[in-house]
Amino acid sequence: MGRLTVFALRAVLAVVLAGSVLVQALMVWTLISGNDPEDGSLPLTPLRVFTILGLVSAQVALVCVWRLVTMVRRGTVFSHTAFRYVDVVIGAIVAAALVWFAVTALNAPGQRDDPGVTVIMGGIGLAILGVALIVLVLRTLLAQAVARDVEATAMRAELDEVI
Repeated sequence: MGRLTVFALRAVLAVVLAGSVLVQALMVWTLISGNDPEDGSLPLTPLRVFTILGLVSAQVALVCVWRLVTMVRRGTVFSHTAFRYVDVVIGAIVAAALVWFAVTALNAPGQRDDPGVTVIMGGIGLAILGVALIVLVLRTLLAQAVARDVEATAMRAELDEVI
């Protein structure tokens, strides 16, 4: 991975992480200060709590991706340490999907006249779970690469003994 690519990815990750922390802090401040302008049509407090939880799961995934990019840059990504970060990313994506399903369930009673919105929101939740499955497949590819790397290291050691 080139330096420019790593720099660009880290810049994007930093901006997204900073923005999510800012939004999260503003939502927490709104909840704590009691300045929640609810009009009675939809309870905003549970939506804000779910949003804060969703942002936490995204932030966890961002930090893990940052660590994985660091491992790629150092050339140590093909190790068993990388699995811990990939597993946390998968868990964070699943947690985000569960939070999304909770938001969908909270929003559903207000959509009785137009249930299509709830169906679309459910489809988005399934798409989020699909991303978790894609990362799981990539984890399997990483496991195969780590196994090949271990095998290649053993063969190099045997070759060095022969020579």
